[in-house]
Formats: sequence, C-alpha cells, structure tokens
Amino acid sequence: MQPQGTAVVTGASRGIGRAIAIDLAQAGFDVVATMRDPDAGKGLVEEVGVTTGSITIQRLDVNDPAGIELPDDIRVLVNNAGIERDYLPVEHTPQEHWRDVFETNVFGLVEVTRRAIPLLRANGGGVICNITSSSILAPMPFYAVYRASKAAVSALDDTLRVELAPFGIRVVEIMPGPVESDMLFASERIAEAAQHEEYRAMAEGVYEGRMQITDQYTPASVAAEMIRTAILDDDGPMRYGCDPMSVGLIEMWRGSSDEGLFTAMTGPG
Repeated sequence: MQPQGTAVVTGASRGIGRAIAIDLAQAGFDVVATMRDPDAGKGLVEEVGVTTGSITIQRLDVNDPAGIELPDDIRVLVNNAGIERDYLPVEHTPQEHWRDVFETNVFGLVEVTRRAIPLLRANGGGVICNITSSSILAPMPFYAVYRASKAAVSALDDTLRVELAPFGIRVVEIMPGPVESDMLFASERIAEAAQHEEYRAMAEGVYEGRMQITDQYTPASVAAEMIRTAILDDDGPMRYGCDPMSVGLIEMWRGSSDEGLFTAMTGPG
C-alpha cells in the first residue's frame, strides 16, 4: 500500500508506539496517536516536523469501550498498547495479574480491532498491525503472564488473517525483541521470582543472561522504520521482527521444533 490515509496507533505516548506514530506521519500518513493521557503526547507534533503527513493526539483507553472512537476513514490500525506485571513463577502469580494483563493486551486489543474491521472493509481494505513479542518464541521462565497474552494475540492474528483477506484487509504481526522503551529498561532487574527460594537460582541465571544483551538494544526509531516497511509490504508474510534479535528468533523458530527450542533454553534433560 501507499503511505497515505489515516493510521491509528494505540499506546503512542512513549516507546515503540510513539516511534511508530512519528515514523508513519513522516512517511505520509495522517496519524491519530492515541493514549490514555493526552498530556503524555506533548512534543509529538514537533518531533514529526514538516512532512506530507500529519499527527494528532487523541485520548483512547483500550479498557474503556465507551471512549473508543475510530476515524471513519481509517486505513491502518496499529495495536501497540500493552502492559506487563511482575516476573513470577506461575504458582506464585496472583490471579489479578493475569486479569490485568489480559484485559489490556488481549481484550482491549480485540475491542479496538472489532470496531476497526467494518470501517476498514468500507474503505476498501487496509492493514491491522498487532505488536506482540518475540519472547513467545522461546520458553522464558517467569514471563508466563505477558507471554501468554501475546501468544493469544498471535493466535488471533492467524484467524484474522483468514477471515479478513477477502476484504482486502492484511494482518501484520510484529514480534519485537530488545527495542528501547520504558518497558525494556524496567526489565533490567532480577525477577521477583528470586523472592521464592525454590526459584532463586533460576531467577539469578535469567538475570545474568538478560544483562548480557544490553549491547543489542535497538533504538525505537529504527524498529519503527522496519514496522512501517512491513505495513506497506503488500506481498510480505504476516510475522516480522523489527530488530536483529527478533529477526533471528523468527528465523530459528521457523526452522526448529518446539522440543529443540525447549532444550536450547533448559539444556538436555
């Protein structure tokens, strides 16, 4: 598709979402950058600068269906809004953590998407781009809540891809790795799982491995360029990485078995 028309980006106040909104506007889209607190979008217009596109800020909380409004002329929807909680073993994860994360990462995304579909169909098609995570391709301990929510969206993408193809609506799934964001920087800590003696050694090992990739962070602006390319690529696959690590993980996943990935993470039984 050509970079023109209206694109809506959720969770656009910071990190990847903000970078995507800026990049799409600079490419020529009229971007509606949505966020729970519009004050967090200050400076976006200045960051976009002079371009053939534009950017406006709109309040949208994916957990508040009554406040979800999408423009009638939408051509691209980028579902980026998402949250995570403490890194805990499944047996020690409170039920409310599961509910909070799924409410935003899955149910909120579904609500925005189902409202966008008839608009995109009426406009002759377009793109739904869902941001998941390359972490769902590797059996990471203590990330069950976040990974499960993103895996649910990935499964949703498979169904949407088939359902919406007859209407000219493409589904694109972006699976980021270590892309610079507040969420990434906040993960530079030993998992809360370490508070539980039986998981302490594993948590320390995960932290040690986590800190070994800090030199592989990708700037959000670079990831956004790759995401825009995926959105515009009419003949591309559904799933994309947007940084070297995620691209490598997707390639490994496409050529490996589940058991092989499990062994790589845990060692031989």
